[in-house]
Amino acid sequence: MTDNRIEDFSLPSTSGSDFSLATSGRPLVIYFYPKDSTPGCTTESAAFRDLYPQFVALGANVVGISRDSIKSHQNFKSRLELPFELLSDPEEKACTLFGVMKMKNMYGKQVRGVERSTFVIGPDNLILREWRGVKVAGHAEEVLAFVRSR
Repeated sequence: MTDNRIEDFSLPSTSGSDFSLATSGRPLVIYFYPKDSTPGCTTESAAFRDLYPQFVALGANVVGISRDSIKSHQNFKSRLELPFELLSDPEEKACTLFGVMKMKNMYGKQVRGVERSTFVIGPDNLILREWRGVKVAGHAEEVLAFVRSR
């Protein structure tokens, strides 16, 4: 990342093809989450799902990224009826680009994992806004308000 620009990346998506920033359309909301089918990630993904028609009406696209496999993503997407793609990043390519890998405390142990984070990407791969260490409640609404204000 240089000057708030993110370099292009390509990851497998639940659509069956690779996703890249170059073909994503603008603006793009990318939310990074720790793990499919966990309570916080389910709540967050459902919130983006419920607001997705409003993002689309504003010309924005939404994608979710975690280190889970495409198979796990497909099950999660199907169960929640998510209308947007989930991207699989087991090698942490995008996670590293966005700097979302952090040491976290889990049940008293230090573990390395994805810090719940969201980014709005505009033209020329410019990061327009970022949220790190996201609390799920009200977050998708806050992101939508930002996209609406652009």
